[in-house]
Amino acid sequence: MIRKALIAVALLAGGCAQPQVADPQADQMAKGFPPPAPGKGALYVYRSGLMGFARPIDVQIVGGATASLPHDGYIRLEGPPGPIEIDCRVGDKTGAGQVEIGEGRTRYVEVSMKVAALMPGCAVAEVPPEQGRSAVLGGRRVEVQ
Repeated sequence: MIRKALIAVALLAGGCAQPQVADPQADQMAKGFPPPAPGKGALYVYRSGLMGFARPIDVQIVGGATASLPHDGYIRLEGPPGPIEIDCRVGDKTGAGQVEIGEGRTRYVEVSMKVAALMPGCAVAEVPPEQGRSAVLGGRRVEVQ
C-alpha cells in the first residue's frame, strides 16, 4: 500500500515547464474583480489544492486561449456572452466542463487534479463566486497563450 502511494506521488510530481506568471499589475487588476467590458462576460479559471502541486494542469478554452495552471494559479478572460467549454489535460488524461457566460456577468471555474488507478487526471467545475474570489485572491495570475 505504501509503495502504491509513493508511485502516485511520483507520478503527480512529474515535472513540466513552469507556467509564465503575469506581471504584478495584471494580477492586481484581476484581483479587483472589475466588471467585464460592455457586451462581454468574464471568466476566471483557477487551480487550488495540493494534489500534484509540482505539475501544472493544461487548460484550454475551446476555440480560444490556453494556459498551464500551476498550484494556486489562475487566468482571467473576457469574451462574448454564451456557452464556454473548458478542457483540462494532465498527461494523456482529460476533463471538461461548460459554463454559460452572460453579458456583464463573471463566472468562476476550478480545475483540479484527480487520481484514478494511480494515474493523474483533472476535473473542471463551476464554483460559487465567493469560493472563486477567495481562490483568486490567494493565487497568482498566469499568462494566457
